[in-house]
Amino acid sequence: MNNSSRFTLPPLPAVLLAIVSVQAGAAIAKGLFPVLGPATAASLRIGLSAVVLLVVVRPKLGQLRAAQWREVIPYGLALGTMNFLFYEALARIPLGLGVTLEFIGPLSLALAGSRRWFDFVWVALAAAGIALIAPWGGQGIDLLGMVLALAAGGCWAVYIVLGQRTAAALPGPVAVTVGMLFAALPVLPFGVGSGGLLALTPHLLLLAGLLALFSSVLPFSLEMQALRTMPTRTFSILMSLEPAAAALSGWLLLGENLTVAQWLAVLFIVVASAGSTLTTSRPQPAHGGE
Repeated sequence: MNNSSRFTLPPLPAVLLAIVSVQAGAAIAKGLFPVLGPATAASLRIGLSAVVLLVVVRPKLGQLRAAQWREVIPYGLALGTMNFLFYEALARIPLGLGVTLEFIGPLSLALAGSRRWFDFVWVALAAAGIALIAPWGGQGIDLLGMVLALAAGGCWAVYIVLGQRTAAALPGPVAVTVGMLFAALPVLPFGVGSGGLLALTPHLLLLAGLLALFSSVLPFSLEMQALRTMPTRTFSILMSLEPAAAALSGWLLLGENLTVAQWLAVLFIVVASAGSTLTTSRPQPAHGGE
């Protein structure tokens, strides 16, 4: 028996642990925002993740063909923009609501062009979820934070489409590693310009390393491990639990209390996401946006 098999988790625990890892990473990120700012936190997460992946995967960049570069560069730019917008949203709204709104992107992609009447149930549920979150009275949830989370969701949908094309051109670990290098390009100027890097201390750098580990490196490894044996549709249904996991994480780790209406909104989006997975050929969202 291969010694490495001792450390191999069954697919279901691997996916659930990946979900927990991502939400723990998001909680660490929100803890860094008051000192470093969201742009710097995003820069550190992407930059450190890229360094770790480069060391582990060791892609042969000189052997990539022009066609492969054409696929992986826009994929990486979409990944970086998505992370930047998501962190800017998290600086303004609770974690659970940020992930819930972001999920509208991949959910819309899954339902786009659908001709089945039952899929309109999922559209209606998603719309009801947004309606429950929206600050109709002009107070409560930060409107800019909501817009940024929805924009991050739009980038997530683009990321899924580009990710499928990139995965067809490059092996998965190589695609993510090289993509992460280009993901830094749209984020670093804001991270440097904000001045947050000047506030770095050894303690904050350690927290940034944990952020990269929990938000990118660990969940990516666990998801790749699970997808070797788990059906894609099962994986997608489990990923639909993300908004609920984020809301629970925000409550337990950050003390972010949601109203009853906001919890209902989370529930509606989760059901719509899981339901669309069962009734459409939905591409599974990965943890790129969180």
